[in-house]
Amino acid sequence: MALDAIAVSASVKELKNALVGGRIDKIYQPLKDEIIFSVRANGDNRKVLLSANPSHPRIHFTKIQKDNPMTAPMFCMVLRKYIAGSKITDVYQPNFERMVVIETEGLNELGDMSVKKLIIEIMGKYSNIMLVDENGRILDCIKRVSHETSSVREVLPGKEYSLPPSQGKLNPLETDFEEFKKTADGKKGSKAMQFIYQSYRGISPSAASEMAFRAGVDPTAHMEEISEEELENIYSSFKNVFDDVKNGKYYPQIIYNGENDKIIDFSVMEMTQYKGCKFKHFEDISSLLEEFYSERDSAYHIAQKAHDMHKVVLTNIERCVKKKEIQLKTEEDTKDMDIWRLKGELITANIYAVEEGAKTIKAINYYDENMPVIEISLDPTLTPSENAQRYYNKYNKAKRTLAALEIQKKQNDEELAYLESVLTAIEIAADDADLKDIRDELTEQGFMKRKYGKKTPRTKKSKPMHFVSSDGIDIYVGKSNTQNDELTLKFAQPHNIWLHTKNTPGSHVIIDVNGLDELPDNTLLEAANLACCYSKAKEGTNVAVDYALRKFVRKPNGAKPGMVIYDHNYSVYVTPDEKKAKEMTEIK
Repeated sequence: MALDAIAVSASVKELKNALVGGRIDKIYQPLKDEIIFSVRANGDNRKVLLSANPSHPRIHFTKIQKDNPMTAPMFCMVLRKYIAGSKITDVYQPNFERMVVIETEGLNELGDMSVKKLIIEIMGKYSNIMLVDENGRILDCIKRVSHETSSVREVLPGKEYSLPPSQGKLNPLETDFEEFKKTADGKKGSKAMQFIYQSYRGISPSAASEMAFRAGVDPTAHMEEISEEELENIYSSFKNVFDDVKNGKYYPQIIYNGENDKIIDFSVMEMTQYKGCKFKHFEDISSLLEEFYSERDSAYHIAQKAHDMHKVVLTNIERCVKKKEIQLKTEEDTKDMDIWRLKGELITANIYAVEEGAKTIKAINYYDENMPVIEISLDPTLTPSENAQRYYNKYNKAKRTLAALEIQKKQNDEELAYLESVLTAIEIAADDADLKDIRDELTEQGFMKRKYGKKTPRTKKSKPMHFVSSDGIDIYVGKSNTQNDELTLKFAQPHNIWLHTKNTPGSHVIIDVNGLDELPDNTLLEAANLACCYSKAKEGTNVAVDYALRKFVRKPNGAKPGMVIYDHNYSVYVTPDEKKAKEMTEIK
């Protein structure tokens, strides 16, 4: 879910208590829609993350270390110029909207004290981060919105800052029962939960559903079905929630599905509607948001940066599939080639019995022990010899086509398998370094053009994932085809165990047996599970994973990256369990 105004109010309370009176120190912009700055306050140094990511906008304290670009983006430079070293004087949430204002004061270029406002609007795809001066003018923003983009509200440097357009919703902190009842009367036809979140600003559907549920009312019940008493109960639970907000009482928690431990939702209010679910409680809202969003945020940015590669790979996979269909049709068209040769030979054997201008000839098939009589079509405009030659030519052409087809099929199948392995590598890429490896590989293989004249930002070298099994044995997992080659052919020792999903694109996995006389079954199964989880078969059941000594794995001459052959192998069958894979100790 996205942050609603209730969760934002929890963040504001936490930020205000810790930041007011502190000074902004270092400012970074690790991503195009994300700012991180550190604040020295009360003898402590804390980092604040502001994200205008359209899928995961938010503001909270963070402890995650992120790589920063070598050259700071323009918006980051503007922030450094105007608010680095400034004192934070207030943090607040205007009108219970999904936005946060951080007020600062510091000396300007002339040495005079000036006030600046750092504003983050947490509004889905319209999310933005802006720096506004004491006169209400926008100094700069992380997303510039021109008149061509939006005729409703321009967000550009030099423009006067205005609040986002109102949707006509009421402030839930300032309502009473009379207003609540009057608003409900105008919402006939709506469901109870819809009435709440469509009438009052900053309330998410799940929070509205919880308010109705606490009142003993079905959240999906229509308003005309709800009695006066039930409406009073809904208002009572509504008021209790916002009394907690006014008093700064929050209950940060993540809700998990009780069966598969998948995240359902998060909330800062007690959620009683999720029966049979698991709850993880947090001391503060920042810890909750850090855990909830970090993985999703990373996945979003990886998907954005990998978009062009993903498109190139899918386009080429589609091309290979179409080529395969054509090859199968060609095979079908040439399946009668031996009959064409036979007809040519039978015409030659009966050449003197063929009448000039005949359209057919009946001949005994001497090649069949039953010697049946077959009818052969002729072209009446050709001589008997030319008709025989016509069948020979069809046979020889089909024979040449079939010979070339075998080579083309092998090449196409290999390319298709390679592209599917690249697609799997893109899906499991964890950072920019992984994506760079894949991009370089696709460029080397001719699927992408090399970019000239543009400096590529330096990134740390991508390394294979390193896990430790429950038996304390090292397991390594490759994340790209070139990395798979390095891991298997250069890093692994001949006596190490190599694993890979059978006939399915995926990562190479190496178990470093390190002189062990016997490999524990648990370690083998854990390594096989990793091989499944980092493969195309991660959603499968009872997946076959081949394993062999590394010395029995080799790379054919001319094979594409990641493509190997092996023998002396065995198989183990496992059902992928991502939860177990995540629980394994990973060495960073």
